[in-house]
Amino acid sequence: MPRYHVRRTDRELTDAAQIDAILTEGRYVTIAFARENEPYLVTMSYGFDAARRALYFHAATEGLKYEFMEANPAVCATVVLDGGYVRGECEHNYTSAVVRGRLSRVTDPVELRYGMRALLDHLEKGSPEYAEAPALERDEAYERMAVLRLDIGEITAKRGK
Repeated sequence: MPRYHVRRTDRELTDAAQIDAILTEGRYVTIAFARENEPYLVTMSYGFDAARRALYFHAATEGLKYEFMEANPAVCATVVLDGGYVRGECEHNYTSAVVRGRLSRVTDPVELRYGMRALLDHLEKGSPEYAEAPALERDEAYERMAVLRLDIGEITAKRGK
């Protein structure tokens, strides 16, 4: 995959901890798919697993993203943390990360549970309603859903203002 170049190198983030913080703090990612000459974007909530260098997603069991993923599993995704405009400066506070990697459907039963736990821990940990989501321990829960994993190959990041 060709390396994405940040045009404004003065805004580029290269510290791994800062980049991981973007993925840890973010809640939604927009994924760009391509097949032949046709693009497709989808925005999804995710769970970041720093140890496995992966993003996990909960999804329906069928849909257009699977057709694109089958044709071309290489994807590009972006996470943006929006800090809003800086009043009177014509500037915007933000950090963003562009992730390139391969997207696949998780089929291993152990990893299905692991992926859902990563997603819920990322999005809901600390929420009183979460309570470790006991329904996810039942096999039936995984018959009606899919878990996807984006294996991170490369990340570039930048900061505004």
